[in-house]
Amino acid sequence: MSEYERSRTMTAPPEVVFDRACDLEQLDSWLPHDLHVRGEEPPSVTVHEDSTGKDERGLFRAQRDQLRVEWGTRDDGRYAGWLQVAGISDQASDVTVHLSFFDEENAPPGDEIDHELEKSLERLAEMVRA
Repeated sequence: MSEYERSRTMTAPPEVVFDRACDLEQLDSWLPHDLHVRGEEPPSVTVHEDSTGKDERGLFRAQRDQLRVEWGTRDDGRYAGWLQVAGISDQASDVTVHLSFFDEENAPPGDEIDHELEKSLERLAEMVRA
C-alpha cells in the first residue's frame, strides 16, 4: 500500500472551501486535469481518466458536519482518498488531501502523485479565493 498526503492553508472560510471541494459540478476544476467525474445516484460516480480512456465506477461522499469528503473505487477497492477542511479562523482554512493506493503495481509513480496533489490544492485555493 502507498499513501500520500498534502496540506495547504487557504484564505477562505472552511464552509466555503468545503462547498467548492464537494461540488460535483466543479470537481474537474481542481482535480488533476485528466480526471473527470460524472455524478450518478449518490454516492455513485463515474470517473473518466483521459490518459487511459477508461471509465471507472467510484464512490463519493461529502459529510458537511465533519467538513470531510471521501472517495474511492467502487468495484475493486484499489484506491481511496479523503479531503478534510479545518477552520483556522473565520477567513482561513487548512485543507488536507490524503490518497491511498492498495494496488501498488497499478498506482501512478509517487513523484507524479505528489505533483498532482500540490497542483490540485493550488487550483482549489484559487477557486475559493475568487
